[in-house]
Amino acid sequence: MQTKTIVDVFVDGARKGWNVGISSILPNVLMAFALIQILKVTGLLTILGKVFGPVMALFGLPGEAVTVLMGAWLSMGGGIGVAASLYTGKILSATHVTILLPAIILMGAQIQYMGRLLGTAGVQTRYYPMLFGISVMNAVIAMLIMRFVA
Repeated sequence: MQTKTIVDVFVDGARKGWNVGISSILPNVLMAFALIQILKVTGLLTILGKVFGPVMALFGLPGEAVTVLMGAWLSMGGGIGVAASLYTGKILSATHVTILLPAIILMGAQIQYMGRLLGTAGVQTRYYPMLFGISVMNAVIAMLIMRFVA
C-alpha cells in the first residue's frame, strides 16, 4: 500500500471541495439570484417589503430582508445568494447582512435537512415543528443580539 503525501491529500481535498461547490452550492446561489430578479420585476419584492417591514424593523432590517430568511430556510446557499443579490441591489447594507448571517446559519436549510437528516435518523414527524421552532427562535435571538452588536 502506497502512502499519500500531504500534497496528494491536499489535491484530493481541493478536488472534493470544488465538486461540492459546483454541484451543491453554486446552483442554490444562482437560483437565489434569479428568484430575487423575478421578485423585483414582478413587484413582489416591494410588496413583501411593505408587508414584513414592521416585523423586520424589530431587527433593524428592511422588510425585503424576509426573503433572505425564506431562502435560507430552504437552502443555506440560497439564503446567502438572496442576501448577496439584495446587497448588490443596494437593498441591504453590510450591517444588514451582518445581522442576517447568524440567522442563515442557525435556521438554514431546514427543508433539505428534514429529509436528509431527520427522516434518515427516524425522528418522528411530530417532533419536526418543535425542532424547526427551536432553530427559528435561535435565529430570532441571534438577529436581536446582532442588531445591537453590529
